[in-house]
Amino acid sequence: MKKPKRANAAKAKKSPKTSVSRSKAAPKRLAKSPAKSPAKSLAKPLAKRPAKAARREASADNGAKVVRGLRSKLKQALQRVAELEAAADTDFLLEIPNRRGFERELARAIAYMKRYRASGALIVLDVDRLKPINDSFGHAAGDEVLKTIATALKRQVRASDVVGRLGGDEFALLLWNLSETDAKAKAAAFEQAIDELSFVFRGQHVSAGASAGVALLGAQSDASRALEEADAAMYVRKAHRRHEPRIRLVSS
Repeated sequence: MKKPKRANAAKAKKSPKTSVSRSKAAPKRLAKSPAKSPAKSLAKPLAKRPAKAARREASADNGAKVVRGLRSKLKQALQRVAELEAAADTDFLLEIPNRRGFERELARAIAYMKRYRASGALIVLDVDRLKPINDSFGHAAGDEVLKTIATALKRQVRASDVVGRLGGDEFALLLWNLSETDAKAKAAAFEQAIDELSFVFRGQHVSAGASAGVALLGAQSDASRALEEADAAMYVRKAHRRHEPRIRLVSS
């Protein structure tokens, strides 16, 4: 019965050693798996940051490209609008202001005259017997006559003056700083310059004249009324010129 006691005592002696050995072994396991250092824990976020920055830069570059593209398209659209507005105010055949363009220039001129007490003259000029030329030789011949007359009129005016086509065979001229005497003399000079033009169609010599009416412009002028006044004066002049022998359609 004593032997079992010795065995129990031996076990009791051995058991503390095993507990101590286990307690000593535990720190060794902890040492094998040390805690992660702060540098390693920050490594992943630092690696992610450049990728996010790159995406932001790429997004900013794409946005800048879109803005540049929109600005370019806007510039082209505005340029196209300006071209269309200029075309709407220009006679496509003679490349001078049409009625709309000339009336706009006339309104601007009168506004300037009202502000600065300037003066000028409006001359409405109608080509005599253009219709018989179109009927006899075709509209291409009439177009050539109109082009030559427009060139002759532009040659007779200053850079600040305006030559326009009101429609058909009717022209208008806006002249600055002319007295009534000078304006009437200028109208007569226009008539003479056109009377002296000569054309050859189908072997025949053709000439056409013009009748001009004058209206003075000043601070009290109105654009519509000035056009009506010059137009009425032109028809009076045309009635007188019908009896002048120098106007002819075809001559040998």
